[in-house]
Amino acid sequence: MKALDRITLNPGVMGGKPCIRGLRVTVGTIVGLFATGGTTDEILKMYPYLQQEDLMQALSYAAWRSEEIEVPLTSA
Repeated sequence: MKALDRITLNPGVMGGKPCIRGLRVTVGTIVGLFATGGTTDEILKMYPYLQQEDLMQALSYAAWRSEEIEVPLTSA
């Protein structure tokens, strides 16, 4: 996997959640925007200080993390 050099973890920024380049934009925010139908162009317009590679790394990080954490698909 390509290095995820744009994803940062800092306890002093957004409570330590994975963010993009130390900014106050979390990976979860970007993934949520894509999940609700947002396009790359729309997200970049909402966050003009981000770049397309930031969004791609956010998705890559989320995909990697989903392989690392077991998430129940149904409630007991």
